[in-house]
Amino acid sequence: MKRRNSSVLSGLCAIAVLGGIWSSAVHAQAMEVKEKPRMYTYFATWQFPRARWGEVEKATATTQKLLDQAISGGTLVAYGDDSNLVHQPEGPTHDNWWSALSEAGVLDVLDSVTKGGSPPVLASATKHADAIYVSRFYNWRAGSYKGAYTHAASYKLKADAPEDAVESISKNFIVPLMEKLLAAGAIVEYEVDVEAIHTESPDMFWVDYICPTSAGLDKANVALGEAMKANPFAGPALGSMVDLTPHRDFLSRTKSVCVLVNEQHERAHSFYRMCNFKMRGVYDSIFLHQAEASKLAS
Repeated sequence: MKRRNSSVLSGLCAIAVLGGIWSSAVHAQAMEVKEKPRMYTYFATWQFPRARWGEVEKATATTQKLLDQAISGGTLVAYGDDSNLVHQPEGPTHDNWWSALSEAGVLDVLDSVTKGGSPPVLASATKHADAIYVSRFYNWRAGSYKGAYTHAASYKLKADAPEDAVESISKNFIVPLMEKLLAAGAIVEYEVDVEAIHTESPDMFWVDYICPTSAGLDKANVALGEAMKANPFAGPALGSMVDLTPHRDFLSRTKSVCVLVNEQHERAHSFYRMCNFKMRGVYDSIFLHQAEASKLAS
């Protein structure tokens, strides 16, 4: 989960991503968007004193081995950790997250992380919150990325918005736009989330995307601006469905993010094929079973 620039992108993202839902017929005709199987994400936010930020990075490294094992075993499909770039007095400074194809998957990993013992730096956190999200609209480029940028935006539907508002917004505007950015390499992941366990209003939803470099943020801004020009009725459509008063943006630096699949995990491969993912032969990280590693060493 993941990122956005609070000043420029706030107004642009609010209007462009959510506006012109039904007037984006060109995008809708270019690709057929279908809901994917549910992907669950556990998301934890933390507020640490600035003097402890260095310790936070070291603590993150201690849990990475366990998360790598969950990736290679097929329990998780992705994980990452971020540091906030646009700070607020009462807001979080860091977050960590992981995603699975089931709610049980994210909870089992949470149990393993908890049993592994908490790094001492966590005791210095002045604020902490957890959330579990679920998404039916998402995509990514498999790989490991460091130093990326995560842009996330929260929105709230109006009380009289149709029940399928998030689905309509996603299918007719967000997904076609994000797929274009994904194909161009401007982003490496996106998702449209709602809470699986409601700790906020059930009318809330989130749009997240990850850029491998800072230049990706500019490319996303340009694409959003072009989408607005192509959809002159964006404003009225937006105003009829979304209450922009509680809208917020978040921009964070993603220290590391991993989206990989164990080559021998048939259930995961079947899932990706069903979602129209294409398997590639390029890897940023390679996981070896112990026996295979021994063969290479000899």
